[in-house]
Amino acid sequence: MRILLLTHSFNSLAQRMFVELAAHGHEVTVEFDINDAVTMEAVRLAEPDLVIAPFLKRPIPEAVWRRVVCLVVHPGPTGDRGPSALDWAIIEGEKTWGVTVLQAEAEMDAGPVWAWRTFPMRDAAKSSLYRSEVTQAAVAAVHEAVERFSAGRFVPERPAVRPQRPAVRQADRAIDWMHDTTATVLRKIRSGDGNPGVKDTLFGRTVYLYDAHAAPGLAGNPGTVVARSASAIARATTDGAVWIGHVRDPAGPHPFKLPATSVLAGNLAGVPEREVDGPEGYREIRYEEHGPVGVLHFDFYNGAMGTEACRRLQGAYRTALQRPTKVIVLMGGAEFWSNGMNLNLIEASPSPADESWRNINAIDDVSEAIIRTESHLTVAALRGNAGAGGVFLARAADRVWLHEGVVLNPHYKDMGNLYGSELWSYLLPKRAGHEAANRVVQARLPMGAREAVSLGLADEVLDGDRAEFPVRVGEEAQALADEPEWSKLVIAKRRARAADEADKPLSRYRAEELERMRLNFYGFDQSYHVARSNFVRKVVKSRTPVTIARHRDRRLQPAGRKAS
Repeated sequence: MRILLLTHSFNSLAQRMFVELAAHGHEVTVEFDINDAVTMEAVRLAEPDLVIAPFLKRPIPEAVWRRVVCLVVHPGPTGDRGPSALDWAIIEGEKTWGVTVLQAEAEMDAGPVWAWRTFPMRDAAKSSLYRSEVTQAAVAAVHEAVERFSAGRFVPERPAVRPQRPAVRQADRAIDWMHDTTATVLRKIRSGDGNPGVKDTLFGRTVYLYDAHAAPGLAGNPGTVVARSASAIARATTDGAVWIGHVRDPAGPHPFKLPATSVLAGNLAGVPEREVDGPEGYREIRYEEHGPVGVLHFDFYNGAMGTEACRRLQGAYRTALQRPTKVIVLMGGAEFWSNGMNLNLIEASPSPADESWRNINAIDDVSEAIIRTESHLTVAALRGNAGAGGVFLARAADRVWLHEGVVLNPHYKDMGNLYGSELWSYLLPKRAGHEAANRVVQARLPMGAREAVSLGLADEVLDGDRAEFPVRVGEEAQALADEPEWSKLVIAKRRARAADEADKPLSRYRAEELERMRLNFYGFDQSYHVARSNFVRKVVKSRTPVTIARHRDRRLQPAGRKAS
């Protein structure tokens, strides 16, 4: 069928829908919900059999839902209504939640239901639940709804609906530091993680809090900042403390999310410092060992790897190489493996060009260290999404294993035509061939796990529950370490690397990439700096990129029909 995805933005759920529906043989195009006129024009141009709205912030125009069936994905169970469904579920400690696919009508969230799924709630941030359980449930429910619509026999039922709940206010999330426990504080901050954050006061400044985790072993007078560690501050609760990794100061010079210690640097004199990644510190990197398999976890907020984070990761990787293991698994984080450079830190630096240069060199150092590893077999195991340089950093490993629900964005060009580095010009043609490599970096499209394997960006897809992914990876890594031919595999790897080096040194690939990146950072064309600033400051797009709005691509229009 022809399906139009109508969405507020091309977020993780919309991307997964795009990939999944296309993989099932549907002709999928996307339109950002900018205003009614644009939406109606998109329906006229796309002539869809079905409109699916994975992520909306306002009602679909009546002129649209009366013309074509519109299915809305609501992140709540059947009968739930309102714009803050998942926020309320976290705040109120719901044990089970769900996703409903319902038909758009005049009354919001009250139309007939085409499909639904439920799932157990985890103690996790809203953004984490959304990218995992909500997305998985939404994909399954949408597939079922599309099949029912296509068959033409299903009659959706109108459920008994609850009164529409209002949007969560800051007052509903407000933290009472003198009375709230660690669990309560975490629940409140997690309910607003991603957007809009939790409004609070620190050192007399009004800020918004994000990225909260329990801080075992720390305590103090409730509400006081009792420790700092790398990017995070620890604030005491009535029964312990929480790490707060990121804050946003809307009145500051950089009114977007930044590491808490960066925003509050002038207020932290005398605050005890805990070793980053240590037992009482803020932990982003940790290493564990299972016999001959070493597993390196690195969980950076939103997958962004700044200069300092890359240097810490490289140090941890070098330490792991010294262990008497055979296989090193680069596990990344639960939500993201890596999204490349930390654009927020770059935007906030005195010289974004200089910080971009430092950051790309630091991440290149990590990529090169992985490629040049001769003592171990290396595995990049992705249970979370990856984008831009993060995709090619993963490809630096000998094996890349993906969870079936992973979405990759293996391109840089949407960020102001960045050329990209991480040694992609060596890694991608080697795995995918030159023709496919060129197609991948030019397409500017997300791809699913199986397509990534077919193109050589990955080697294996691991099916099953996302929570069980680390267990599956551990079993396969153990089998790889126990392989009788392990020594021969390592020798073959060394020989292949030596042959590649003789043909063209890795240093030349890196120098050529960085020369192009230098032009992006320091050249006359300011596209990268404009795109980065707009991305960090969440400037709403005024139009949908034609790469995904295929109904607006003149090259794809039938003769006699013009796109606007």
